[in-house]
This record gives sequence, C-alpha cells and structure tokens, in this order.
Amino acid sequence: MTRVARGWGLGSRLLAAIVAVVLVAAGTAWVVASAIGPTLFHDHLVPEPTSQQGVVEHAEQAFSTASAITLALALLAALLTSVLVSIFLTRRISRSLVGVRQAADRIANEDYTARVPVVGMGAEFDDLARAFNTMAEDLGQIEQTRTQMLGDLAHEMRTPLATLDAYMEAILDGVTQPDEATLMMMRQQVGRLIRLAEDISLVTSAEEGRLTTHRAPVSTAQIIDTAVAQATRRYEEKGVNLEVDADALARETVLMADAERVGQVMTNLLDNALRHTPHGGTVWFRAERDHQTVRVRVRDDGEGIAAQHLPHLFERFYRADTARDRAHGGSGVGLAIVRSITRAHGGTVSAHSAGLGTGAEFTVELPVPDDPPFHGRPHPPRLRSNQSS
Repeated sequence: MTRVARGWGLGSRLLAAIVAVVLVAAGTAWVVASAIGPTLFHDHLVPEPTSQQGVVEHAEQAFSTASAITLALALLAALLTSVLVSIFLTRRISRSLVGVRQAADRIANEDYTARVPVVGMGAEFDDLARAFNTMAEDLGQIEQTRTQMLGDLAHEMRTPLATLDAYMEAILDGVTQPDEATLMMMRQQVGRLIRLAEDISLVTSAEEGRLTTHRAPVSTAQIIDTAVAQATRRYEEKGVNLEVDADALARETVLMADAERVGQVMTNLLDNALRHTPHGGTVWFRAERDHQTVRVRVRDDGEGIAAQHLPHLFERFYRADTARDRAHGGSGVGLAIVRSITRAHGGTVSAHSAGLGTGAEFTVELPVPDDPPFHGRPHPPRLRSNQSS
C-alpha cells in the first residue's frame, strides 16, 4: 500500500495563523514607532525647552504618546488579522465538513458512490476524507455482494423447492405414488436445502467471528485419511484418479485443531477439484511439513481458472462460470467455508492457475503448535497412498 505524504496538520496551521497575527502586530508596531516616534519627539523638543525639567517632561510626553499610538495601531492590526484568519479558517473547515455531511447523507440514502473531495485543510482532514471514501467503497462492495448473494441464494433454493412442489402436486393429483423412489428423491432435495442452510450459517458465523471450534490434538494423518476415504467412492464413480502423497513428517505432525472442521476443508477442496476435472483426469492431494507449518495442496488437471477470477474464488456464491458451476451442483459457498475455517485456525488458503485448460491448485497452510499436548497415539506414518478409479 502506497503511503501518502503527510502535509501540514490542522494544529500546525492554527499555530501558523497565531504566529502570523503576532508578526503582523509586531510589524505594525515597528512601522508605527519608526514613522511617528521621531516626529513626536521633534515636535515636543522644538522649540527647545527652557529648563531641564521641561526637557524631561516633553520627552516623557513624547514617549507616552508614541507608545500609546503604536500599541493601539498594533492591537488594531492584530485584531483585524485575527478576524480575517478566523473567517478564512472557519469557511475552509465548514466547507470541508459540509462535504462530509452531504456525502454521509447520500450514503444513508444508499448512494454508495458518494465521495469526499480532499480539500487540503491539513493532514487530519485529508486522512478523514480518505477514510470516509474507503468506507463508502467498502459499503458499496458489501451491498453489491449482498444483492448478488440474495439472488444466488434464491436461485439455489428455487430448484429443490420446485422439485419438491412438483412431486407433492403429482402425489396429490394421483399422478405419482409416494413410493420409495419418490420419497428418496424428495428427501434428497430436502437434504440439499438443509446443507445449503448449514453452509451459509457456517460462513456467516465465521465472518462475524462467532465460529466455534472444538480444538484438540489431532494427527495430520487422521485428517488426511478420513478425507481421502470419504472422497474415494465419488472419484471412482466419476472415473477420476486421486493420487495421495503425504511425507512421513507431515503425517506424524500433531495439530491443535477441530478435526471435523479441518476435515471439511479437505473434503471441500477434493469435491471442488472433482467437479472441475473431467472423466479420466487426475487430482493430486499432497501434504508436507515446512518448519512450523503443514502445507496441503490439492491440484487437478481440469478446466483451470482465468486470472480475473482468482482473487474472488473464496467469496460467498462467487462462480467463475455461473451456468457451468450450477450444472456441476456446487452451492457456491464451499470455498468460502474453506477460507473461513482455515482462518479460524490461524492458517491461510490460496489458489493458483495458469489459465483455462491448465488445471488449478489450492494450497492450505496450517500452523503447527510448538509443543502440542498430544497423549494419544498418532496414526503410523504412510509415505504414499494412491487412490485411482
């Protein structure tokens, strides 16, 4: 992030204004004293006084008169300068605050294009304007995401609800009998709605900082083996090869984590790779230990991802290709769940792809505790496990 050079602050400007007033008063006093002092003394001393006492009296009167006039004019100049400086600063500050108020009113009326111009009234006002504009931009993005999320959520719910409505209407009209196949189909659609609701609730809780995790010592081998076992059948049914490779050090590593939620991260990544890998393709599942980090990579040789979509993949309901992803059956929150759970465990997740047709790779990094209180017996090390169709 580029750091903006800071100019004079409001305090510095006020101090400069005070110094200007003092300098004007001092300059006025010097000019007046230089201009009228000699003249006053000359008027009082010419003609020459007749006695020494007269000289002193005339000198004192000349000094008093010059001082009074000088002080009066200096104070008048200072007063006028203060008034002018105050009016100038007040108008500039008022103009700046009016812009902020008007922009705030527009944002309150859901116009998130409102921006506050930088008026050059000091670093504080410039920082305020930049912070306000950043807030307005963020609110606009949030509103756009919310609108898109509601639309996507309505679309996701429409399909199972329409299916349920059609089956129920057919049963009521006597066209279809509520046999085992029909009830199974209806139950699948209900399950799809339940999973969608649970996924959205999980992501929302995580983004609001309310995600609960039940952390306990768990071996990386246990998480990997469970995720692979759950994914194997789906890979076999689609005819996609799944190659698993975890080094011994990674498998022996013990994490302080919620095993169920971290397992969901691995499962979601494997399911995502499966959806975008064609029949006969391959998905590589790698795990390695790097100092105090366990790094898990899920790479496929499938469709790939265009560069403009990479920064948005972990947003809720974001799809690089809306029609294609819906056809694959993804809800659009799987990767958002991956990011939320990973962050809740202090880890990071990233995505990389060289472009369409080149496959994609997702990397999850989880921190390893310095001294995990693991009292159980970890799974025995297994260097390589290949799962294929």
